[in-house]
Amino acid sequence: MSTTATPRRVVRRGALHPAVLVAAVTFVALVGAAAFRAGPSVLMVPLEEEFGWSRGVLSAAVGLNLVLFGLTAPFAAALMERFGIRRVVASALVLVAAGSGLTVFVTASWQLVALWGVLVGVGTGSMALVLAATVASRWFVQRRGLVMGLLTAGSTMGQLVFLPVVALVAEAWGWRAASLVIAGASLAVVPLVVRYLHDHPRDRGVQPYGAAEPLDLLDPVPAGRPGSGAARRAVTALRSAARRRTFWALAGGFAICGATTNGLVGTHFIPAAHDHGMGETTAAGLLAVVGVFDLVGTLGSGYLTDRVNPRLLLGVYYAFRGVGLLLLPSLLSDAVHPSMLAFVIVYGLDWVATVPPTVALCRESFGDDATIVFGWVFAAHQVGAAVAAVAAGAIRDQTGTYTIAWLGAAGMCAVAALVSVRIGATAARTV
Repeated sequence: MSTTATPRRVVRRGALHPAVLVAAVTFVALVGAAAFRAGPSVLMVPLEEEFGWSRGVLSAAVGLNLVLFGLTAPFAAALMERFGIRRVVASALVLVAAGSGLTVFVTASWQLVALWGVLVGVGTGSMALVLAATVASRWFVQRRGLVMGLLTAGSTMGQLVFLPVVALVAEAWGWRAASLVIAGASLAVVPLVVRYLHDHPRDRGVQPYGAAEPLDLLDPVPAGRPGSGAARRAVTALRSAARRRTFWALAGGFAICGATTNGLVGTHFIPAAHDHGMGETTAAGLLAVVGVFDLVGTLGSGYLTDRVNPRLLLGVYYAFRGVGLLLLPSLLSDAVHPSMLAFVIVYGLDWVATVPPTVALCRESFGDDATIVFGWVFAAHQVGAAVAAVAAGAIRDQTGTYTIAWLGAAGMCAVAALVSVRIGATAARTV
């Protein structure tokens, strides 16, 4: 093994630290990946009208996507340690583009499941929030919570802000054109990733942002980890974490987070609004507002996570989300009104504000395995989202409305709030 280290480069005061550029490219990559996740909720009604597929069938395709999106995450975290962030992210973006672009040729529902569910699920899951957690942990010592909040917001904001664009394209030129736009958005990010998304601070000969003391640029990753199998590393981390009640508390709360965001509102808000007579483009615009305020809320959450007990933050976030869902059935109508705007603003502020404190608790409790453990916690998030997406579609098919789904999700948020504020006491008994 060569002992020649990358020459240490001192970042001049006032100069832009390379970590900032890496974070910026990661933000853009997450936005590009999020383009597809804007698609299903907008394209659900056009596909239903053209092919006659039920909401339940379409929700199953979305559900499989969400499950694979989550289950891929912990293995992707280990793959990033073994093969590097750049290779994994570039490959994932190509998968997303292929899955979305090939959708224009579907003629049967199983093909949609294969493309939306498998190809795009694996592609988006290979980035997701584990990419944000990996970049924040490797490249930043100071401002980790803020950076995690920014990157998390990029993922969700990209998904929601793309909604009106996809809706407008689908309305003007059809859903196939919208699918091609999504594929193009994902491919456009690949050159930036290849050129600028460096794997470690050592690749640029610098320390992580805010490091107080010189770090070893030869081996910033624990010895032997890159050479071990990615799948084995992910499974080993899960086995170790699963012995802790803290892991199950975080995973359970995050499953409810996924159920009440991507699974329920992200997938079914536009079809539900359409049921009440609201146009799809108008409903997509409301979700775009959620995305804008998600940026504000998640950045604020990252800032607070660096200063406030993350357990308390999680409890407050889940409680506010539950109140919003409890009120939603009475707010849906054929037009936008002030109460609905208030809902989307508050829900946007709370959308993924849960991520920075959840990552902080993983880092606090699981040390060197924190990123991979967060990958498993995120897998629970996506399993919860998938269950909610499929269940809400089935409820709509059986009852003709989503009311039971909204109220059930509100109850789950109350449970998540109670579990979250008790994580500290639980951890103390299990350590």
